[in-house]
Amino acid sequence: MLLNSELVRELAVELGKQFRASIPVEIDLWSADQVGGYLKCSGRYVLEHYCTLSDFPDKIRLPSRNGGKGHPLFNAREIVAWAQKYRTYKTADFS
Repeated sequence: MLLNSELVRELAVELGKQFRASIPVEIDLWSADQVGGYLKCSGRYVLEHYCTLSDFPDKIRLPSRNGGKGHPLFNAREIVAWAQKYRTYKTADFS
């Protein structure tokens, strides 16, 4: 019976990891890896390529305890809006 209790506890912990409360995209901050997940590329690609584009949203660098700057974060809403600017629409051909 103890084995079943341990298994249930471990299962509950793993399920809890999967069903975390999500932060609304309007106020969420995304890491480069999360931006990459949204844009279907790696976080490294985001930092090395997309961040160099003049219209890509600015990085947010929160201060760290030792006086440095933390990893770059991005406003999720701005990333979504930026990507949507590049959406292509089919046009009707009336010729």
